[in-house]
Amino acid sequence: MSTPKDQSTNAPRRFRSQAIHEGTVRAVTHGFLEALGQDADEVARPHIGVFHTGGEMSPCNLALRDQAMHARTGIYAHGGMPHECPVVSVSDGLSVAHRGMRYSLVSRELIADSVEASTEGHQWDGIFSIGGCDKNLPGLIMGILRCNLPAVFVHGGATLPGHWEGRDTHVGETYETIGRVLAGEATEEELRARASICIPTAGACAGQFTANTMGMVAEALGLSPIGSSTIPTVYSARAPMLRRAAAVLMRAVMHNAPLPRDIVTRQALENACAVVSATGGSTNAALHLPAIAREAGVEFTVHDVAAVFARTPLIADLQPGGKFLARDVHHIGGAGVVMRALLEANHLHGDAMTFTGRTLAEELAACAPPDGNVVRQVTNARSPNGGVTVLTGSLAPDGALLKVAGLDALVHRGPARVFECEEDAQEAVVNRRYEAGDVIVIRNEGPRGGPGMREMLGITALLYGQGMGQRVALVTDGRFSGATRGLCIGHVSPEAAVGGPLAAVRDGDIIAIDARPEATSISLEVIAEELAQRLASTPDRSQPVASGVLSKYRQLVGSADRGATTH
Repeated sequence: MSTPKDQSTNAPRRFRSQAIHEGTVRAVTHGFLEALGQDADEVARPHIGVFHTGGEMSPCNLALRDQAMHARTGIYAHGGMPHECPVVSVSDGLSVAHRGMRYSLVSRELIADSVEASTEGHQWDGIFSIGGCDKNLPGLIMGILRCNLPAVFVHGGATLPGHWEGRDTHVGETYETIGRVLAGEATEEELRARASICIPTAGACAGQFTANTMGMVAEALGLSPIGSSTIPTVYSARAPMLRRAAAVLMRAVMHNAPLPRDIVTRQALENACAVVSATGGSTNAALHLPAIAREAGVEFTVHDVAAVFARTPLIADLQPGGKFLARDVHHIGGAGVVMRALLEANHLHGDAMTFTGRTLAEELAACAPPDGNVVRQVTNARSPNGGVTVLTGSLAPDGALLKVAGLDALVHRGPARVFECEEDAQEAVVNRRYEAGDVIVIRNEGPRGGPGMREMLGITALLYGQGMGQRVALVTDGRFSGATRGLCIGHVSPEAAVGGPLAAVRDGDIIAIDARPEATSISLEVIAEELAQRLASTPDRSQPVASGVLSKYRQLVGSADRGATTH
């Protein structure tokens, strides 16, 4: 291997990892590195942290260590010395509808902290990250930006769909079958049969839920290879893609190249928002993008997200609001098809930089045009505005999120049915203690009040299974899954635990929701003076927690409209 040169001085290139093994006082480090199986030449190479969340926490994570092996091969073949660095992950699929969900969003911060601690503690020269579940994708991206070294991120891909009665199916439909069972419209045998086939392989959930949304976001931000996020986990094409990405990373390490904070600019963040909007992506993206922006040093709140959503048309027909799945996007050319259509209609900043050192426009030049079925041209958009909208008003002065893709009705006005936590609401829904037209309010589930901002997929799926998905509204300071559909409004800010108006809502209060593009409002029909008096006398109903990570999180976490970060 030839020794890389500093482009400005033509002297041998120095790597920051030399700090861990260079000099007499660090002689013992050679012993540690040699114990890892490295010889003297390999010790002198640049050292790369290969971060992944592989393990048996969920199907999303199951194949990630195997993918990391391909990344390591590519790093070594192009002059680097890879170090596998597994990090913690919490599966939304295994934590849904019980107290474990409090740890899901928390894990995003733990992952970012882990990337920082390992990278800075060992003075790695670059980062290759692979994630495959709702919170580990943004967590790894946040860690990359915090360290600001040459880096690449790759989404581990989606599962293939299951097959049910002659058509594709996925986990979201199985959740809704639970509600149909409770409503007497399906049998336990059908539910068990669907559960057994809805996730047939390793990989993230098959629709445009949070993981696949954030995979496309990573491409739009310029941190991932174009087309990488939609390759199904089990497809062999992932192996050469990972090795090619490693080669690009090593070129960046060896030579002067754009660093992550040079790449993730306001323009890149707006590009990411546009892709979420154009694909009817998860509402969780509007939580993660401000958090990513914070790590990049860019002021970018949920209102900035909303501005892009409002001007970007919905052109992909993806589940849960549409027909198709991640695999189908891959078969027509990947996420680059969506981005090329947006770029040609001036909905993307083509001059934004990517990790390859080329602009986004240059990366998209070879991408296929829309097929007209899975992805449409902008001139034939499914909707003139995005699939996710931000509502503001007296009930959510700092904003709330609603996925409008696939909704039949955008206006709802009805009496509040108030619950102090998810468990109380779930018990009431299971037993049908609500009426058509109600606005089900679940509070004290925000970042601080929960703590942990649990997502409510279990409840929303039950409502749809009971045939009530679009006959009631649901409002919470907690979160919803990317698989959620219906008039489900989450991320209400300020949250109840910090004195937001949601804390003062009473049973029977009228809540008015208008998600039409000209309105985007959510209002509590209580006069301002009475609302202020209620808030002044409202007790703190935050959920109790023992000491530990949740206690630390409650003390540090900020508001959802700014990403619910801990710094």
